[in-house]
Amino acid sequence: EENLLHLGRDAIARVIEYGSRLAEDQQKLSTQFAVIADLIREANFYAVQEGAEQVARQHVTKAIEEKVYRSNLIQKKIEEFIKRGIFLIETEGEKVGQVNGLSVVGLGDFAFGRPSRVTASIGVGREGIMDIEREAALGGPIHTKGVLIINGYLNGRYAHDKPLSLSARLVFEQSYSGIEGDSASSTELYALLSALSGLPLKQYLAITGSVNQKGEVQAIGGVNEKLEGFYEVCKAKGLDGNQGVLIPASNVQNLMLKEEIVEAAKAGKFRIYPVQTIDEGIEVLTGIPAGVRREDGTYEEGTVNYLVDKRLQEMAETMRGYQQPMAAK
Repeated sequence: EENLLHLGRDAIARVIEYGSRLAEDQQKLSTQFAVIADLIREANFYAVQEGAEQVARQHVTKAIEEKVYRSNLIQKKIEEFIKRGIFLIETEGEKVGQVNGLSVVGLGDFAFGRPSRVTASIGVGREGIMDIEREAALGGPIHTKGVLIINGYLNGRYAHDKPLSLSARLVFEQSYSGIEGDSASSTELYALLSALSGLPLKQYLAITGSVNQKGEVQAIGGVNEKLEGFYEVCKAKGLDGNQGVLIPASNVQNLMLKEEIVEAAKAGKFRIYPVQTIDEGIEVLTGIPAGVRREDGTYEEGTVNYLVDKRLQEMAETMRGYQQPMAAK
């Protein structure tokens, strides 16, 4: 009825890929027929402009890119601020107690990933883990639940032979609006483990994924947008082949990335690390073995878990030594 050109095989394949992207699932297609129909109409326009006999893959790709371009001004502004050092995001080197988290910003029918610096600070005390976002009334209930799960993880793994004498603070730096969801709970836990162990984390890696009390990394939403958001920042600052993103292994089936990122990954310019557990992730971030608990309850020396456990033991002894004189009074 609209006298559109026929779609070539490669164009049909590209439309199918886009449908899977909308569904966020490699095994499903979107039923947003109006959105897909608009895409085909726009691709047809570019094909007619070129005088092509049929719509080809490049016409569909151009239609997708132009649709993004019409909506991504805020995304480009954020990337500019990061490049100019206004928003503090590092894509090289290593730091203790600091890591790059990823969130999704939604603008109508357009969404993009934004990296944010997550930091952890620790001290001796009885307060446990304090979520600064919650204290500032910026954290939602699911985000708060994620922080409480981190506390459960620490208790289950390190508090068998000692009380946790820990006062810790977790925060999303330069965050001025509400934060909701638990997709950064693994990110916050990595920052905390780094602060406790004293081991620096690779700043050229970003992280997404929720965690349970057993240390299993769980699937999250918006994995494509988050991964692409960090890629764009790294590209703006310069790709060096080390940068990449840690994602839950269960989210691999949801990956429907831009062709540019697929090609960059194939060429070894950008890396994607699917992880199933916190132990797997901390090994990637530090380059140090996580360490397995031995029969006597201790961890192998020199491992991440050994260093965390040792620090928590020292903090418990410090707290005990402080409380004894107080009790004598």
